[in-house]
Amino acid sequence: MPQDDQLGLTRRSRRVYRSGGDRDDRGWTLLHIGARKGDLKEVKRLLDQGMDVNVAAWGGKSQGVTPLHLAAEGGHVKVMDELLDRGANIDARTKGACGWTPLHNAAKERKKQAVKYLVENGAFLPDDMNDTRFNPPLHYCPGLEWAYDELRRIQQESTSSSEASYSSENIALLASASFISLDGLLLEFRSSP
Repeated sequence: MPQDDQLGLTRRSRRVYRSGGDRDDRGWTLLHIGARKGDLKEVKRLLDQGMDVNVAAWGGKSQGVTPLHLAAEGGHVKVMDELLDRGANIDARTKGACGWTPLHNAAKERKKQAVKYLVENGAFLPDDMNDTRFNPPLHYCPGLEWAYDELRRIQQESTSSSEASYSSENIALLASASFISLDGLLLEFRSSP
């Protein structure tokens, strides 16, 4: 039922239904609402009852939005983790121009931990940050730069750790070879009068 505010304008109330398949006026299910609020207990309950982890909203401004989009937008990393564990599509795209992913939603709202979590878990990023086929323009999504910084950090750590592991393997081989050589010299030294 509409309510009148002080200016005489009418506000619509959101209608939420009891069953998981019903939607409010945004096209959101109870799973969308639980994910947006960061309600991990409710999200688990709804998923345990069989709700589709990738259910897409079909409201006017939220076509294709999944619960993971909303959890990322709110920066709810524990909910995001649960959704991904249950099979959520980390690269789900909304309907529209470039199709926003959960990573874009987190970046738009400047949820740095959510951005980091998504990048660490393999969210897709094109090579060029300004590639508008896959990314929204930066003025719509200023936190996207964090995602690219995080991706570079992960790549550097990966390169450094593989180089370090390679180097430590070489050092171990050299050390064992030197030990054998040294051992041989010590034996020769001890055997001489």
